[in-house]
Amino acid sequence: MTHAFSKAMCSLPVLMLALGCSQTTSADFGTLEFSEVSVPLTQDEKRAIRASDSVTIDGTTYPIGYHDLVRTNQTLSKLDGRGSETAVFGLLKDKDGQPMLQEDASPWVCTNGSGPDHTSLLRYGTSLFAVTQLECSVGGAYVTKLDQDAEGNLTALSTRPVDFSEVYGTYVNCAGVTTPWNSHLGSEEYEPPMAVFNAEAKNQAWFDDPTWHDAHMQAIADYNKIENTAENAAYFGYMFGWIPEIKVTSANGRNRVAKHFAMGRFAHELAYVMPDARTVYLSDDGTNVGLFLFVADRAKVLSSGTLYAARWIQTSGEGSGRADIEWINLGHASNDEIRAAIEGKTTFADMFERVEPLDAEAGTCPDGFTSTNTYDEGLLCTRVKSGMDKIASRLETRLYAAHKGATTEFRKEEGLTYNPDDKVLYVAISEVAKGMEDGASQDVGGPNHIRLTKNKCGAVYGMNVQGAISDTEGNAIDSDYVAHNMWGLIAGQAKDYSGTDLSANTCDVEGIASPDNLTYLPKYRTLVIGEDTSAHQNDYVWSYNIDAKALTRIATTPYGAETTSPFWAANIQGHGYLTLVTQHPYGESDADQALSPDDKESHVGYIGPFPPLD
Repeated sequence: MTHAFSKAMCSLPVLMLALGCSQTTSADFGTLEFSEVSVPLTQDEKRAIRASDSVTIDGTTYPIGYHDLVRTNQTLSKLDGRGSETAVFGLLKDKDGQPMLQEDASPWVCTNGSGPDHTSLLRYGTSLFAVTQLECSVGGAYVTKLDQDAEGNLTALSTRPVDFSEVYGTYVNCAGVTTPWNSHLGSEEYEPPMAVFNAEAKNQAWFDDPTWHDAHMQAIADYNKIENTAENAAYFGYMFGWIPEIKVTSANGRNRVAKHFAMGRFAHELAYVMPDARTVYLSDDGTNVGLFLFVADRAKVLSSGTLYAARWIQTSGEGSGRADIEWINLGHASNDEIRAAIEGKTTFADMFERVEPLDAEAGTCPDGFTSTNTYDEGLLCTRVKSGMDKIASRLETRLYAAHKGATTEFRKEEGLTYNPDDKVLYVAISEVAKGMEDGASQDVGGPNHIRLTKNKCGAVYGMNVQGAISDTEGNAIDSDYVAHNMWGLIAGQAKDYSGTDLSANTCDVEGIASPDNLTYLPKYRTLVIGEDTSAHQNDYVWSYNIDAKALTRIATTPYGAETTSPFWAANIQGHGYLTLVTQHPYGESDADQALSPDDKESHVGYIGPFPPLD
């Protein structure tokens, strides 16, 4: 009866967007079905990358499979090198192009711990390249030249590291996208917590303790050859936590790099560019984080624009929840304005006055100060100093957004993708927990906007987008792609497998667990969902038919690995590809199951080739 009611309501055009209904009919779409990959049960299956071996598109079946392009520590010819010069894929370099070293003085190759992440397939004329970013504390990227044969199979020919020295290096490069203008748009995740890193003597002892963040700060200090002191850390952490962009500029793989300071600084998981090439959604990965929207001044140019933060207005707490979304204007800025503040060694204390709470348990602050509870900082009592709003809005975006009334309670906000068929943006939340629960400790000092039941297996949400939306001050947002609601699309489910062959799994193996990166195949009603989970012993990649609401497992990865970078390329010189990176095999669990050291090297590859589907 509920289904019939929903179907009837979806037939009313005025309610289609509000209910998250499809605005098109089945006649507008093709059909696509992957062959299913089984749950890995044997040791061989648990050690392998396994993928669908066929796909049926509009009634015709095509052979596909998983193919490696390159692995970390692999030696290739050096792209644009001379003679017999070679390059080691994933080797991290400092600002002078010299190899960085680990504590044991061995070369630092970004593989275990994290490893390579998003990979873009970019064309320059008839040349084809893979741009792969690296998710280590000193980040980086490699440009790899590819050969494409007549059947669409890709082979890595040569590679070279990207030089980030003009933008202070890069940092924990996580997810990314290939932009509509043929560039690689990356991310810098888990920004250094600058409310802590300051020059006050009382924090020197904390700073000298070898914590996770201190290790990261040491690495980026080493890259830039800056002395790693608390005084220096009070400003140089602001060099990181941004959106980098890489553009290939020649047939030999030369490239240009930028950091988009105008887009704000936080734990960037992903910046997803909408079809207008100027509206960008920005996800924030952590506990007590926000969701952001950037509208650039010009299409294909992200160097200046207006930044907004989402406010969740809950309308239902059932299941994964449902909310209306409002947008709070954080102001306009340009890369040049914010870079000048960074190079001027702006510190947290330059932007904010901070005092101790009146009552830390109640989350109350003295008059004139705002209580906030955000990622890494926890409860703070602060106020913005006069004249510092613009700089604070970009250097401390999440905290500034909380000051303005935005929601900073999301947990593990991950991948984004867009369904142009229905005008729906999708966002993955890998765990509905902590600040997203009602009355959690993370709500102390905050507004408790999100009040949901915990789901450790996570969920994927939909957000309907449209034009003619105003911000909370009544000013029009200059975009036709503004999300106005948020609702649960699909969620994982906990399951007890004690006493069975699946006892290492705590979420249902026939459903998603800790959804991470997403991509959508337009016109074919197919959402691809990758996992980054400890709740499945092996991480999976799924296809999800949004009409049939049916999941198909299309890839599994080795023990302890993470699936990253599934990204759909509809037509690369006559063939389609689903990129797939298998990060740090045996790195998060089951390290003793590796049969050789080489088994632990990360994989950059793809599923395909497909026929072109643009």
